[in-house]
Amino acid sequence: MSDGPTFVDWVTEGFSARFRVGADQPAALVSFVATGGVLADGPEDPQPLVELTTVGHGRFPGGFRHVDSTIGARLRPVSHHVHDDGTDLWFRIVQADAATGLQVESVFRARAGVPAFQTWTEVSAEHGEHVVDFVSSCATGAFLTDSGATVDELALVHADNDWAAESRWRTDPLRSIGLAAIDREAQHHPPRSRAVVQNRGSWSTGEALPIGVLRAEDAVSLPYALVWQVEHNGPWLYELGETRRHAYVLLSGPTDQEHQWTTVVTPEQPFTSVPVSVGIARSSSSALAVLTAQRRAFRAVRPADRALPLVFNDYMNTLMGDPTTEKLLPLIDAAADAGADLFCIDAGWYAEGHWWDTVGAWEEAASRFPTGLGAVIDHIRARGMQAGLWLEPEVIGIHSPLASSLPPSAFVHHHGVRVAEHGRHLLDLRSPKARAHLDSVVDRLVGELGVTFFKMDNNTMTGPFAGMLDHQRALLDWLDAVQERYPALLIENCASGAMRADWAMLSRLHMQSTSDQQDPVLSATIAAAAPAAMLPEQAGNWAYPEPTMDPELFTLSLVNGVLGRMYLSGYLNEMSASQRAVVGDAIAAHRQVLEIIESAVPVWPLGLPGWEHTWVALGLAVPDGDLFLSVWALPGASASVSLPLPAFAGQTVVVEPLFPTALRSWSVAWDAASGSLEVANGGSTPTARVLRVRSQEADAEA
Repeated sequence: MSDGPTFVDWVTEGFSARFRVGADQPAALVSFVATGGVLADGPEDPQPLVELTTVGHGRFPGGFRHVDSTIGARLRPVSHHVHDDGTDLWFRIVQADAATGLQVESVFRARAGVPAFQTWTEVSAEHGEHVVDFVSSCATGAFLTDSGATVDELALVHADNDWAAESRWRTDPLRSIGLAAIDREAQHHPPRSRAVVQNRGSWSTGEALPIGVLRAEDAVSLPYALVWQVEHNGPWLYELGETRRHAYVLLSGPTDQEHQWTTVVTPEQPFTSVPVSVGIARSSSSALAVLTAQRRAFRAVRPADRALPLVFNDYMNTLMGDPTTEKLLPLIDAAADAGADLFCIDAGWYAEGHWWDTVGAWEEAASRFPTGLGAVIDHIRARGMQAGLWLEPEVIGIHSPLASSLPPSAFVHHHGVRVAEHGRHLLDLRSPKARAHLDSVVDRLVGELGVTFFKMDNNTMTGPFAGMLDHQRALLDWLDAVQERYPALLIENCASGAMRADWAMLSRLHMQSTSDQQDPVLSATIAAAAPAAMLPEQAGNWAYPEPTMDPELFTLSLVNGVLGRMYLSGYLNEMSASQRAVVGDAIAAHRQVLEIIESAVPVWPLGLPGWEHTWVALGLAVPDGDLFLSVWALPGASASVSLPLPAFAGQTVVVEPLFPTALRSWSVAWDAASGSLEVANGGSTPTARVLRVRSQEADAEA
């Protein structure tokens, strides 16, 4: 390659990207725009594409940030290559560090028409042994060039996540979350501050969602949004900061500094970082639509997934982990009468008594099922439903006989000691013995009992421990193998609700439990926000009406499940005929949604739901078609709210109640000029409705 700036463009049907690949500097992603956008050359000293540190080769200047790595600064491009294999579009850049003999390959993968790419970093060694303690999956400062914004004008859209308090979205200016404004010229050094979002331990979303949107919508520059997700089922990190004259965003999996992670790279032992996806849009709402398209493009979908069964689960606010034949049979009959497709027996089916720290064998408790669990499952199938079971396969209770009968190698260790958390040991899925145990459990439950659905839970946060990254990847391999062996088996991803709602898991599994939240009012915000973190066709939102609820709360508890995957529970067998009719109406509405859900795009007319918001709205927009719209008026809400629906501006629309089938105390009014829907709640809260918005012009053309 010649000296001086050299650029190469990667152009797809969804986006264009420009890389600096000259021999005088590290490779850099200097511009990234949607189709129709204009690429730019970027600054003279752009943020390197790869940051890499080893023990002995750290950062200069030093600090907590993961940029300014000495190896990253020494990397020089060796080659680049564009390839189309008929399914995926590929772009690869190889770089080398002459001082250490380390080589890095940045791999980019895209699908035609999607304004996003997936990328990761592959590290190899020419000679020697290198203890790598950090490597980025992607780093770029292109957003400053492409948006025309300054750091003062940029804000981060992100979400905290916690048990029973998932998907708490907020928007923070970068200056308010860590990026201090200093006089960079006076200091003669780059700022050292950073804004960092991360998660630790085996619960990949136990603290935050691995998703961010960097937006400049309110700036004087053009509207702009860069969106990303880290696709890993263990620890991860993303970081934003400023360089001497510019800025950067950096995405990675585990680090030594934050997560006690290192790996050894030798000529015989390369390393591949966790994948991340990065997309480009004009607003935070359209950025999440891009992420929806990216998720659909790379999700493994089987015919069994396409069936989208309506699942009844006996747990939430119902049996709560205490199933017996006597309690289950009337629920099974009521669920079948209501129209459920699948009945899942939740926690406790294996328990004779206290069970938390004795689990692991996953054999039925004879005292709970006098005629056998198989007889109950036979009854489920006789009523026309598939049968499912709750399972927490990755743990062995510390007082389980298996804790001593399985070999030590089957368990996770840290510093040579078997890890124990919350009364459980964690199976090490790298161990053939651990995998053989889990395979025997699955073979028995699927092969002998005929189970076709697992609610796969994980209620113990374990970590850090040596080898966590390899263990988590082994878990993904095991899941792939199980589903290849049993193509009709559906697996729900659950970890105390949504404590492991990462795309590494979701790209493989059927649906995601969105929360363990037992209050339907608090569940409303979680359900409304869920499609920002997962596909709407995967969002398993609890709908657990209770016979004692007043009519409006009863309705709201069902509204929570209509847009997404209704996860039905509750004592249907104890309800009045009128209450069962309301449940039937909710299921009928949900069935209409299921017909379009795999192509629908989530929209939030009031913005992403905040935890304290009193009016909340979620829409599923059918491309060039209808809008299915759930609206919640929560405690403290005003009597009315205006919902901007710009896609329908200037049109005559029809607004119909989808669920319940009559608006009752609610009212709606459409303003075509402003493109807004005025919704009034009748003066009482909490209350909710599902509406269907149709354009008369579209109806006439059809």
